[in-house]
Amino acid sequence: MRFWIPCYLIFSLAGLVSVAPADEKQQPAEKNQKAQALQQTLLKQVDELSAQIKQSPQQTSLYSRRGDAYFFLGQFKQAVADYDKMVELDPAIKTSHWRRGIACYYAKQYADAARQFEIYHSFDNVDRENGIWRFFSQFQAKGAEAARKGLLKYEKDDREPFPDLYRLFEGKTTPEAILKNIRAAEISDQEREKRLFYANLYIGLNASLHGQTEAARTYLKQAVANQWGPRAGFGPNYMWHTGRLELQLLSKPAK
Repeated sequence: MRFWIPCYLIFSLAGLVSVAPADEKQQPAEKNQKAQALQQTLLKQVDELSAQIKQSPQQTSLYSRRGDAYFFLGQFKQAVADYDKMVELDPAIKTSHWRRGIACYYAKQYADAARQFEIYHSFDNVDRENGIWRFFSQFQAKGAEAARKGLLKYEKDDREPFPDLYRLFEGKTTPEAILKNIRAAEISDQEREKRLFYANLYIGLNASLHGQTEAARTYLKQAVANQWGPRAGFGPNYMWHTGRLELQLLSKPAK
């Protein structure tokens, strides 16, 4: 997302882990060790932040950081609860709180997620990434046809590759065309890596939404292996974790 919670809360997130992407050549045991180390780091943060919250229960930034840690752990309902507490303490946060929308989505609170992305649109009517998440939420809550009919309308330019990605959800382009355009663009290597991160992430999330599990895994593995995502700061790092969690959910054995 292009915007997030006010700056004093962004800086409070500095302690959250930003891990290097997994190398495709790593052995399963090494990947397991890294995953376990990440989980232990996040669990420790939850414990530390919970202790701080007992001492300062009105400090919004503590709920922000713990909500993120819960989300990165895949404890989505707990993340929603902390984000809701932030809004309770400071109602002005609600309009721009896109993290709450994503947490609601993964907690399967699809109607709440859709409403969060709707009000974010009143805060920023340029950000098509928000429109994509509203599409996902509407798809889960009301079905594919209603989601497509309810796609938010955008008139102003947005950062690349989101105009092209949004056309995918409108049914006007394909994943192959999006990736081909990125590879052919006359841009820096870093900019190309950034665009490929978002493209693979959202193409993968869309494939997952439509039950195309193998395709989703293929694209999401590319997003998670991307070097730019986890190192680019708060918003991209959060979305990198989102891709990691989606891939993890897709890899769970069927019940």
